[in-house]
Amino acid sequence: MLITELQSGGLHFVLDKDDAGRARLIHFSTKPFDSENYKMENYSSFHSLLELHMLGHDTNDHHASRHTMTSPAWELCYESHEVIKEEKGQLLKVFLSNGKTKVCMNYRFYDNASVVRSFVEITNISSEEQTIDYISSFKFAGLALKNEQWDKETYISIPHSGCHGELQWRRNSVYQMGLTKYNLGCTKKLSWSQTGTWSSSEQAPTGVYENPADNEAFCWQIENNGSWYCEMGHAEPNEGLYIQLCGPDYEHNHFLKTLKNGETFVSVPVAFGVAAGGYDEVIGEMTKYRRNIRRKNEDNEQLPVIFNDYMNCLFADPTTEKELPLIDAAAEAGAEYFVIDAGWFSELEGGDGTWWSSIGVWKESTWRFPNGLIEVIDYIRSKGMKPGLWIEIEGVGPDSEIGKTMPDDWFFQINEKRTLEHYRWQLDFRNPEVRKFADDTLEEVVNKYDLKYLKVDYNINAGLGTDWNAESSGSGLLGHCRAYLEWLDAFLERHPDVVIENCASGGQRMDYAMLSRLSIQSTSDQTHYELYPSISAMAGSVVAPEQAAVWSYPNYEADEEEAVFNMVNAMLGRVHQSGFLNQLPKANYERVKEGIACYKSIRQDIKMALPRFPLGIVSFDAPWAAAALDCGTHWYLSVWRKDGENATQEIPIVVPEGKSVEVECIYPEGLPVEYEYNKEKKVLCVTLKEKFRARVFKVKF
Repeated sequence: MLITELQSGGLHFVLDKDDAGRARLIHFSTKPFDSENYKMENYSSFHSLLELHMLGHDTNDHHASRHTMTSPAWELCYESHEVIKEEKGQLLKVFLSNGKTKVCMNYRFYDNASVVRSFVEITNISSEEQTIDYISSFKFAGLALKNEQWDKETYISIPHSGCHGELQWRRNSVYQMGLTKYNLGCTKKLSWSQTGTWSSSEQAPTGVYENPADNEAFCWQIENNGSWYCEMGHAEPNEGLYIQLCGPDYEHNHFLKTLKNGETFVSVPVAFGVAAGGYDEVIGEMTKYRRNIRRKNEDNEQLPVIFNDYMNCLFADPTTEKELPLIDAAAEAGAEYFVIDAGWFSELEGGDGTWWSSIGVWKESTWRFPNGLIEVIDYIRSKGMKPGLWIEIEGVGPDSEIGKTMPDDWFFQINEKRTLEHYRWQLDFRNPEVRKFADDTLEEVVNKYDLKYLKVDYNINAGLGTDWNAESSGSGLLGHCRAYLEWLDAFLERHPDVVIENCASGGQRMDYAMLSRLSIQSTSDQTHYELYPSISAMAGSVVAPEQAAVWSYPNYEADEEEAVFNMVNAMLGRVHQSGFLNQLPKANYERVKEGIACYKSIRQDIKMALPRFPLGIVSFDAPWAAAALDCGTHWYLSVWRKDGENATQEIPIVVPEGKSVEVECIYPEGLPVEYEYNKEKKVLCVTLKEKFRARVFKVKF
């Protein structure tokens, strides 16, 4: 029996219920649902709307370690539903119950994107305690239903990650990933998970599933700033695939949640979307969604240029003497923010690695700034830029004087022992005193210097979490992560004009729990400019382009082509300028100025454009790289020749039907490049005769 059919943003979404009364999601597609030929028995592989397991309950399946046919999920029956009109779309609430547990499935739809945001509310309505050890926030079991060879005809792409190596997508067939349709009652699953406070240190919490034979692609993301889990598998050879998107669970993340009578648990929000086409098209839909859920802020409207003194520059060793000439050069080049990175608080000499164990007291260094840090801050303002500072508020070093006086319940603990990670104790934001300490610290720094920018870094992964005042380390971690987000929300409510950059050793916490609040994301701490295209070209796959900060840090001993290459790395996202601009040869410095001016001329398009990947996934060993922003009437296209021997590359261009094409190299001016659009093949042929050369084009339709 059909329950409801919803259409929103190009998405067709259909629920039914089976003979036992279980609600099922049976259609999630860009294609309309054929309700006239609907037969309930055709959807036998579609089980419940979620998987939910509680301690002491059964898993009635030959499942191995898969999470299928779990109880009480399998016992939940449909009761009712309602559709609520909202500003950006509509909210579908589906109510389920088994007499002991009440569930509300929440599906939020958007008028401009074929993506749904999903989360679950679980309420214990029995007299006994119930303990959750597994819960999915979204489940769909209808992938590849019509494919004869779904294992070899469909593909999964996952963005693998690591410090200096973020966003390294790998695309494989389902067969190559390990699933095959010839396994009857298959116990094999595909799964990805992350444990700890770095949500994207091994893979970002997102992925893409493509079904070229059906001309559809699906994209997902899990919105948690801590642990998460994703699972795919199949039941029978001809029954397609299922996907489950989850926050933390017990098996992978040591998470348990006990509910007393009347208590409710809300799962981690996730998103699942679909598009007609492939990888580019579904990433475009997810980009629209990411903009829908993001906090409104001026930074993502204006896209100001940021100079930061860290990367391939001062490397956390600032002084007044070093800063003043950098400020002059950054201002003249066109920077609009000047951020003093790490080290401004340290009385120790030297840069990185000399003071990590002593952080926690955020007072300016007296010898680094003899006339006070305010002298440098005021000088930044006098040059027409807004000042910013680096801070790492979530950890305290064991050698810090304040750390020695703080009580144990301020910190993560396992078995009553403080968790020490990379010379830092992890503060526990569940503790109101910790949040007050963080508030007092930031308020003092922001108000003293009238700051408009904070680079909030986070250079540790606190592991399983904390079992202090928690039934498991994973539940302690989730409580901390949610408390941290609440603390961020409160700070931004008080200081809506302060830009906060999300950084965790680059991109190790790249998730939309954070980025729905914060306007800018550090994509990497990669120090080699010639490797950065493999990261910056793919940045738009995981982060909206106007949030994706990319370093540009030309070496003062190199030629102007290196300065150009660095600028091209950052041009289609957010420019994070660095390097010793004051020491650059004049020609190189002029290329930086030219690049920033060019960026300012296109940035109002960036905030609305959709990312495209003309050469597909770009790996570190790719000889060429390309990334584009589709603005409807035109593209901005960055092209890099890395170290390949082929001097010419064909770049496919998606041309609207009936449109002619004009191509212009908009950056840099006057340096050699050959290019020609081939109308028959619909490719732009670009020739760069030397290795490690890069250019930006405008392709007009």
